[in-house]
Amino acid sequence: MNRYPVWKYVIIVIALVVGGLYALPNFFGESPAVQVSAAKTLVKVDTNTLAQVEAALKAAGITVDQVVLDGTSIKVRLNDTDAQLKAKDAIQKALLPDPSNPAYVVALNLVSRSPAWLTGLHAAPMYLGLDLRGGVHFMLQVDMQAALSKRAESLSGDLRTSLREKNIRHSGINREGQTIEVKFRDAATRTQAQAVFQDQFTDLQTAESADGVDFKLTASIKPDAARRIQDQALKQNITTLHNRINELGVAEPVIQQQGLDRIVVQLPGVQDTAKAKDILGRTATLEVRMVDESAEARGAEAGTGMVPFGSERYLERSGQPVIVKKQVILTGENLTDAQPGFDGQTQEPTVNLNLDAKGTRIFRDVTRENVGKRMAILLFEKGKGEVVTAPVIRTEIGGGRVQISGRMTTMEANDTALLLRAGSLAAPMEIIEETTIGPSLGAENIAKGFHSVAWGFLAVAVFMCIYYMLFGVFSSIALAFNLLLLVALLSMLQATLTLPGMAAMALVLGMAIDSNVLINERIREELRNGASPQAAIHTGYDRAWATIFDSNITTLIAGLALLAFGSGPVRGFAVVHCLGIMTSMFSGVFFSRGLVNLWYGRKNRLKSVSIGTIWRPESGATIKAE
Repeated sequence: MNRYPVWKYVIIVIALVVGGLYALPNFFGESPAVQVSAAKTLVKVDTNTLAQVEAALKAAGITVDQVVLDGTSIKVRLNDTDAQLKAKDAIQKALLPDPSNPAYVVALNLVSRSPAWLTGLHAAPMYLGLDLRGGVHFMLQVDMQAALSKRAESLSGDLRTSLREKNIRHSGINREGQTIEVKFRDAATRTQAQAVFQDQFTDLQTAESADGVDFKLTASIKPDAARRIQDQALKQNITTLHNRINELGVAEPVIQQQGLDRIVVQLPGVQDTAKAKDILGRTATLEVRMVDESAEARGAEAGTGMVPFGSERYLERSGQPVIVKKQVILTGENLTDAQPGFDGQTQEPTVNLNLDAKGTRIFRDVTRENVGKRMAILLFEKGKGEVVTAPVIRTEIGGGRVQISGRMTTMEANDTALLLRAGSLAAPMEIIEETTIGPSLGAENIAKGFHSVAWGFLAVAVFMCIYYMLFGVFSSIALAFNLLLLVALLSMLQATLTLPGMAAMALVLGMAIDSNVLINERIREELRNGASPQAAIHTGYDRAWATIFDSNITTLIAGLALLAFGSGPVRGFAVVHCLGIMTSMFSGVFFSRGLVNLWYGRKNRLKSVSIGTIWRPESGATIKAE
């Protein structure tokens, strides 16, 4: 009657082992560290970089616990924060001879002290929020003037297309900053162009003037349009940052506007601060331009001449210079998706782009009109452009699917696709403030949070053992198992634990023991009604299950509502709350019954159970169960 089949005990043992393994890293603590990662796509962190770091630390006389090459970064683990700061300075001097053009990101970090065999099992401690362990705080400055200049550049290109479609001849279109100048040979043509401005370019205000024999129209962005463009740029950058942080998998980030042109980013519980800084600091945008193939441009590429007016000089990945025209045909704003892949013929890593309707139309028209000419695809990162590839247009390209390649590795293709997929920035941003934040509420509050859970557990366990005797011991063991599973789940999910989360953990202890109280009282009721001990145990668990299930499901629904509609600390509370309900149902019923069955189920002629005093209200008599 009260015997578990072997497979149920196997499930309990597996849950116990897995829970113990994945909860264990939380008990080793963390060490201050310095992390080194690549700041540019072409820069690699390898054994040579590791040797440079070790040499720099040795020259500075800094004692380290461990220096390891972990994937694409180097982590230097140290004894204390003083050694951490000294190590950071030494590594920066060795690896960053030109701070204005850094090849590496050197950032402060915290790494787990977990042994290598646990790390090999992908067992890592749970993250702690800003209010417990701290995290990373960034202040980003958005270049609003660059956003306006970028918009003016786009409008000048659209204007050139519109005038050509209307067959309105002009003597040249020039852009200076946020001002567009268009010259005409006669006043009548200028009047026709003025009508085009009024009909199609409502964001521009124009002024007429004379320039020698030419008639000139000077267009600038209207003040209300400029404010709207700046507001849109800020919102698009915030959205892009959200997407990039989602790509990083950061839990509970805080991204909000501060003032008119600044964005605050807080990443609570982030361990890989170097990667976070790298992704957020990279302002990768895609631009498609035509290659200048004039004789002057070829001379400039060979180094024997000047770059022609209206063109710019960029380098390919191989270091070969390419002269491209300033006019931008397409930007990253026309992208709908970017995924890494491989070329079907050469098997080289590629980035496959999907364009929106506008981008598809423009790309089709440009490739049709420029067959036999070269088109350059540029990637701008941290304000510096690089030609990813500059292929010859063999035929018209339609359908909105474009494949770019250029001697990229698989890792470079993945990184490029990630940045482009996360969205282009409407305006460049600069990190003007970077802080690694310590616990805002201090170590005292961390200790109080831990003690609240520990003392709460101890008080509940003592009460249960006194009131329910051996069944109270079973309940306390099940409660400890529930706490173990909850910590293991939070660690496996790499969730961020905050002070509200610790409050939810203390609440879960009370809710979890409630299930065992229901079960124990049901067993007492059956014994009071004259049932045999074995029958009382069996009936008590069966009848209590429906009540436990109903009460936990309703509480879980409330927790899911908090998770869906809450934010910040509320979500932190809800995550622990929902996970705790699920683990308590497993430990309070399935696990605790396994313990009872293991202890009492093997006894065929069970005369009594140790479940405390059983009261009989009708007579006032009591039965002392052993």
